[in-house]
Amino acid sequence: MKLAGQSAIITGGGRDIGLAVALKLASEGASVAINYFSSGTGADEAVKKITAAGGKAFAMQGDLTKQDDVDALVARTVSEFGGVNILVNNAGGLVARKTIAEMPLDHWRTVMDLNLTSTFMMTKAALAHLKSGAIVNLASQAARDGGGPGAVAYAASKGAVMTMTRGLAKELGPDIRVNALCPGMIDTDFHNVHTPDAGRRGYEANAPLKRQGTTEDTANLVLFLACSDSAFITGTNIDINGGMLFS
Repeated sequence: MKLAGQSAIITGGGRDIGLAVALKLASEGASVAINYFSSGTGADEAVKKITAAGGKAFAMQGDLTKQDDVDALVARTVSEFGGVNILVNNAGGLVARKTIAEMPLDHWRTVMDLNLTSTFMMTKAALAHLKSGAIVNLASQAARDGGGPGAVAYAASKGAVMTMTRGLAKELGPDIRVNALCPGMIDTDFHNVHTPDAGRRGYEANAPLKRQGTTEDTANLVLFLACSDSAFITGTNIDINGGMLFS
């Protein structure tokens, strides 16, 4: 197994990409700490599946824009698993589509805290225990192309995650590698809520691979970046979009 004896924290792990990542890393031998905000049912089901297969996992609710919740998640991971080897910063979201003209400052700050500040806080808290290993951040295709209508705050926050990834790779190497994913249209509740069906069908028609991505596609790439198969890769922001955007 590629991650035997290692422990991983997956934020936003109760559904969609985070849930798929938790199951994938556990299937390769990692003990996983699954953070969730409101998706407790999915997180608990993941723990049941992992432990039934002989793995180790726990689920823990937390708002990762709050320092106490961040610290509690890291502390429990260290207590139960003996340390941290992998951090997957997946928690985040669009919140709502708002143009700059209609956007209150509170919305801007909420989106920045949710996507960017939480990544900073989790990374800083984990570093005290992450002596070697990997950090994998979730950015977005929106960080490349500015996103769809009303997504300026989201795209800006994810662009900052991309830049943070590059800076951390320089700061934390050689012992810790830091990379990020830039997913395009992945079939998740994110797009069920925020993307009209016509837009999704258009994506499928125009993408070279003629489909939306799956959470499994994304989890496979996270696994690659988290394990030694990618030992000479750091500071990258890897596109995973079916060929819809080349960078």
